Amino acid sequence: MDRIPRSNVVHKLEKRSLLIAINCVAALSIFFFGYDQGMMGGVNNAKDYYQDTMKFGHEAPDGSPVIDDTLLQGGIVSIYYVGTLVGCLVGGWFGDKFGRIKTIALGAAWAILGASLQTSAQNSNWMILARLVNGWGTGILNAIVPVWATETAEHTSRGQFIAIEFSLNIFGVVVAYWLEYGCSFYMDGKSSFVWRFPIAFQIAPLLFLFGIVWIFPESPRWLVKVGREEEARYILGRLRGETGEDMGKAEAEFQDVRNIAELERKTASRQSYIAMLFGLGSGKLHTGRRVQLVIWLQIMQEWIGIAGVTIYAPTIFRTAGIGNSDVAWISGLNTITYMMSTLICVFTLDRIGRRWTLYWGSVVQGISLFLAGGLSRAGQNHPLGSAEAKSLSSGAVAMIFLFTATFGATWLTVPWLYPAEIFPLEVRAKGNAWGVVGWSMGNGWLTLLCPVMFKALHEKTYYVFAAANAITIPMVWALYPESNQRTLEEMNLLFAADSIWNWEAEKNFKILKEQNPELVQAAQRGHSVLDPETGLPVRSGSVARNMSLDANALSQRHVDDGAFEEKQTFKHG
Repeated sequence: MDRIPRSNVVHKLEKRSLLIAINCVAALSIFFFGYDQGMMGGVNNAKDYYQDTMKFGHEAPDGSPVIDDTLLQGGIVSIYYVGTLVGCLVGGWFGDKFGRIKTIALGAAWAILGASLQTSAQNSNWMILARLVNGWGTGILNAIVPVWATETAEHTSRGQFIAIEFSLNIFGVVVAYWLEYGCSFYMDGKSSFVWRFPIAFQIAPLLFLFGIVWIFPESPRWLVKVGREEEARYILGRLRGETGEDMGKAEAEFQDVRNIAELERKTASRQSYIAMLFGLGSGKLHTGRRVQLVIWLQIMQEWIGIAGVTIYAPTIFRTAGIGNSDVAWISGLNTITYMMSTLICVFTLDRIGRRWTLYWGSVVQGISLFLAGGLSRAGQNHPLGSAEAKSLSSGAVAMIFLFTATFGATWLTVPWLYPAEIFPLEVRAKGNAWGVVGWSMGNGWLTLLCPVMFKALHEKTYYVFAAANAITIPMVWALYPESNQRTLEEMNLLFAADSIWNWEAEKNFKILKEQNPELVQAAQRGHSVLDPETGLPVRSGSVARNMSLDANALSQRHVDDGAFEEKQTFKHG
């Protein structure tokens, strides 16, 4: 392909090796995302940071931080999510217009600027501005990287690849924590190096990401959208294989993408963010419903408790009765078990599906948080240092460990995967951006309130998070259709029903799948689209005709066609 530079890895790698390379680059961005989130936990505990530079607290006699201005502490953390909210909207628009690769490079460059400003911050106002800029870059990356990864992966293993990437996300949290733990011993933890170096460290992976992404292939689905079909066909061939059965599968997938892109242009007339939010002009695509689903899924991901546990882990363990000298290593151990638990999702997500993954996660997380709250309270009712207090506090810590491990195996990945799966090709990056908007709202809201909640409610904060877990179970059951083992092109059929209820969506999907066989060629596992005489893939010269997302209209059309054929038969008989 002349338009694809010779340096591009798509010419050298193919099939699984190419997919792995793409996901390694995507994972690098996700690693930065995890590192950036985990970093603030240690920064908030650096004496030079909270006492001398930001001036929102002071050191207690036992060496633990005492926060005098919880609103300022929470504000510095949460303003980052205002940046991610703005950044994701920019990233979604830019990604749909200029492509996935250029958007990743833009996000990396902006995040480098933000990290540099944070590293050099001299006061709270400076830090707030720097966090805002850094959040903008993160928002751009979060809006586009999951889209690029899902658009290149096969539908049968899409969840597995994204789950692997998010294992790297938590690895970033682990690296951030232990790097800060090591830095805390430098000059007895009193130097600004303790918090400035960990912030600066994130610049290294961002520079590497910015430099390497240019030699990776563009999303074939975006290429089809903008009319560069030969490039798309070539990249799909390299991703799926270029010989025999593999070639047929690649061609079937290409035709599916081509057909659905044409159908989307006919079905939806308006594609702005406002039109998407309210479903204006989307017709049977129902983009407004999809936007609401991904926003609330991401908000609930934060309100089930993980944002508080990740950023305020030291505070949580002190609330459970753990001494200040033990808080650091216990928090670090928690991040390691968190990271290891993400590997469970790699092997289960494509087997049991998105919905069941969320179900069992919500049940275990809710129970563990209720028990953590009860055990913390019981431990505090006994004299400090007594055997009973230590035993009950250890039980509360074990429940926090169980919560984070379960979250890593379930709710960590699905709310990021689902938005990248369910939106139409024409607005997929914008659609995923709406998911990041929900994540930004949930995180920003919660991180601002977390210091206030823990100060006012203490261990009762766990009960708020536990209740949120209980709410998610009926929410997912009634409103969220299963996307597992379905192609990205099938999602328009899945959301074509006028009803918001999941069971109606599944019923309508079954009807539309039978009525639109042209759209689901690639969804047939092991199915090939080969000419039996030549052994070559069958190529359609034009898009499939008579496609529609209206099951009733298609049924009526079939009735009318049957009546016409019956009339013609009678006439010639």
